[in-house]
Amino acid sequence: MATLVVISCLGLYPFVIQLTAGCELHSGEAIGSSLRGALGGLDFVSIQNHSCVPAPDSGFRGQKFCALMTQNAVISYIERLLSETCPQYLLGVLDAGKAELQRQVKPEAWLSSGPTPGPGRLLLVCHVSGFYPKPVRVMWMRGEQEQPGTQQGDIMPNADWTWYLRVTLNVAAGEAAGLNCRVKHSSLGDQDIILYWGHPTSIGLILVAIIVPSLILLICLAFGVLRFMGSHRVGHD
Repeated sequence: MATLVVISCLGLYPFVIQLTAGCELHSGEAIGSSLRGALGGLDFVSIQNHSCVPAPDSGFRGQKFCALMTQNAVISYIERLLSETCPQYLLGVLDAGKAELQRQVKPEAWLSSGPTPGPGRLLLVCHVSGFYPKPVRVMWMRGEQEQPGTQQGDIMPNADWTWYLRVTLNVAAGEAAGLNCRVKHSSLGDQDIILYWGHPTSIGLILVAIIVPSLILLICLAFGVLRFMGSHRVGHD
C-alpha cells in the first residue's frame, strides 16, 4: 500500500485555512482519497466519495460552503483530482523509485597495510568500494571465524552515488598469515568476495593492473616513434 498526503496552510486575515488531501494505492489500484479542511484550527468540511460533508462543529457556515461547492460543480473537479490525478502522480513516483530501490552494483575490494600501530604489529586494511545499496557486511576472518578487534569506519559516499567502506584489524605481524577479508552484499548473492592477506593472487592482480597498461603505452609510443623516424627519413631521401 502507498499513500500520498499533501498538507497546506493558507492565511487569509483574519482566518487561517488548513487543507489535508491525499490518496491511497493498493496493488496499483486507487482504494481511497479524501480532502479535509479546517478553519482556525477546527474541522470545517471533508470531501470524500463524491460528497462534501460539513464538520459537526462547522454549523451553518459548513453547510453553506458544501452547498456552494455542489452547485458550482467544484466538488466534481476536486474529486477528479483526488481519484484520478493523485493516483497517477503517485504511481509515477513509485515507478521512478522502484528502479532506484532495485538497483544493485557489485563492490570492488582490495587489501593494504595502514600505519604501523606499534613494534611487531600490522594494521591490515580491507577497502570495499563502488557498492549499492548501502547495507554491506565486511569482516576479517580466520577460516570461518570472525576476528575480534575488527574496526569498521563510516560508510562514505562516492561521487557516482555508490558507497565506500574501510575495515581494519590490528594484529601481531606473525599472526597475519591466513587471515582473510570477507565481503557480503546483496548484489553478490551467495558469492562473497574473499581476499586473503599476502595471497599471491592479490599481488599478481595488482601487478597486472599496473604493468599491462604501462606496456601497452610503451609499445604504442615505440610504434609512433618508429613511424615518425621512417617518414622523416623518406622525406630526406
